[in-house]
Amino acid sequence: MSSRKHSAPRHWRGCSARCWRICGFTERLVVFWSNHFCISANKGELARMWAGSFEREAIRPHVFGRFADMLRAVEQHPGMLFFLDNQQSLGPDSRAGQNRKRGLNENLAREIMELHTLGVGGGYTQEDVTSLARIITGWTFAGRQGQLGAPGSFAFNANAHQPGPQQLLGKTYEDNGVGQGDAALADIARHPSTAKFIATKFARHFVADEPPPALVGHLQEIFTKTDGNLKALALALVDSEDAWKAPLTKMRSPYEFMVATGRLLARVPEDPGLYLNGLNVLGQPLWTPAGPNGFPDTNAAWAAPEGMKLRLDMSSQVASRIGNNIDPRDLLELAVADAASAETRRTIERAESRQQALALLLMSPEFQRR
Repeated sequence: MSSRKHSAPRHWRGCSARCWRICGFTERLVVFWSNHFCISANKGELARMWAGSFEREAIRPHVFGRFADMLRAVEQHPGMLFFLDNQQSLGPDSRAGQNRKRGLNENLAREIMELHTLGVGGGYTQEDVTSLARIITGWTFAGRQGQLGAPGSFAFNANAHQPGPQQLLGKTYEDNGVGQGDAALADIARHPSTAKFIATKFARHFVADEPPPALVGHLQEIFTKTDGNLKALALALVDSEDAWKAPLTKMRSPYEFMVATGRLLARVPEDPGLYLNGLNVLGQPLWTPAGPNGFPDTNAAWAAPEGMKLRLDMSSQVASRIGNNIDPRDLLELAVADAASAETRRTIERAESRQQALALLLMSPEFQRR
């Protein structure tokens, strides 16, 4: 979070400053949840096809909804099922499991518990992972032939589902098909460890690598009291004094840096390739994290010398293209206002050209932090 002033550019028509801020915050929430529940386009052709629809269908409709609903939408999306190989998971005692050599695949179940909900040390065991994997056998997607449903949609394959009741986290879930998994996810979403894990990660993203414990505790309480209402969670963050009092230490990720640059300069990306190539160079290719834990969310990952050099190169390239038509001093007031240090102001004022001044503005601590 940042206490610096943000204003909408004068030449943006049809949107008030308040709308401009809300839209920006909504997009930040989309970025956070898309990285929390990430898939990677590197998985293969189907993953490349589903990467955008995953964010559009499983994340965006729920950023101000209930965590349990987002969790269900995510885990049943074909992109997630394919990314973590759940279409290959067969119940050992299912009809398909008895007829084929393949068996249980625990990838999705493990990441649900470790990365999506309870977190490491959240009170689950390997036995729970195996049990959840059995519960969600049969969760797959319809193929091209459409035998299980519309091609590319979520489908439940009863022939692959492990029959019988399963015990998970001390509770028994009766076998009622896809509903067995729905019930398990709903309970996991309400688990105290989930509330703590989400609150900590939420505060770490928006406030500090080591967020104030009081803030984490407050967000955890809100998450629990509201049954995972994500709108309430976001408002609690914005309304918290602890969030605003924290020093401005968080580095913008490459994605945030590129988007912030475009917004500051009021640029509609006439050539999206410039942004996509920039993300590739800076180490955060769109929808392509290296693993299911997503892109890192700490300063250490993005503030390394090589990374900063690449950002300087990118800033210089942007400034060389459009710097002649912009007064960086006006942009400084627009982007940072009273939060600008005297040193940053002097540096920009003493620049040898508008292009250099713009590059220095984009590389200033105030702009690199959020």
